[in-house]
Amino acid sequence: MEQTKKGMGRPRKAPTQKVVASEPTKTRNVKRTLKNESKLPRVYETVGGKGGVFLKIRGNSIQVYDEATNSVRGIRYCPSEPSIFIDEQGTQSVRSHVIFNDKMLIVNYDKPNLIAYLDAHPDNSVNGGRVFKLVNKEDDAEKVLEQEFQINDAIAIIKSRPIEELLPVAIAMNVDTSQKDLQIKRTLVQIAKRDANHFMSMVDSPMVKARSTVVEGFDFQIIDFRQGAVVWFDSGKLIASVPVGQDKVEVMTRFVMTDKGSIVLSDIDRQLEAIA
Repeated sequence: MEQTKKGMGRPRKAPTQKVVASEPTKTRNVKRTLKNESKLPRVYETVGGKGGVFLKIRGNSIQVYDEATNSVRGIRYCPSEPSIFIDEQGTQSVRSHVIFNDKMLIVNYDKPNLIAYLDAHPDNSVNGGRVFKLVNKEDDAEKVLEQEFQINDAIAIIKSRPIEELLPVAIAMNVDTSQKDLQIKRTLVQIAKRDANHFMSMVDSPMVKARSTVVEGFDFQIIDFRQGAVVWFDSGKLIASVPVGQDKVEVMTRFVMTDKGSIVLSDIDRQLEAIA
């Protein structure tokens, strides 16, 4: 047997290299400069169709409540005075008219006395007036954005839900459910765009589902309307009377939402399930 050469034997393992986890890359926040809104002009506009080319708001004998002094004080706009309160103005103060041009009045930030006057004026809608109001672009933009979000939420529901879950809403909104599924969804999208808030209120509404069941009950001859009453189609047995001038579907829907009518609703559902 040959002798193993010196130095030969089992090969050595390569030294294990320690893997160092790399630190996650930090994302730098994007920097931006925001407008100094305190120096933006304030825009006031007339409301209720008031004002033509020019509108001069009343400026004589205006009394307002002053929270700071808990008293009623007179106000007037004097460009040279720092205060709008008459008792704080000089005896030689000259009053100026406030005129809306083409239903608009733009006031720069460097006229704080005019801003204070308009904000305190009783004709301002915020004070219960019906002549003019401050145009709040941020609030208006927020309302528009909220409406857009709600429309998107409604469209997402229409897109993701099976047609079976949308049919009760379609029936409640008088959509022709004999159309193809895609046409029904398209019609619902159009409805949601017109009034997303109303559409969302009807999704998953027990009243809407009950109304759908009632309509199906009439369509598939489970219930019928005869001589001013809703009856079972086969037996003619009375379910609910319909007052003159009222809609049979609406009366029946309200009835099946009561404790007594819930049994009728369950029976209609059972018979609809049995239809092939």
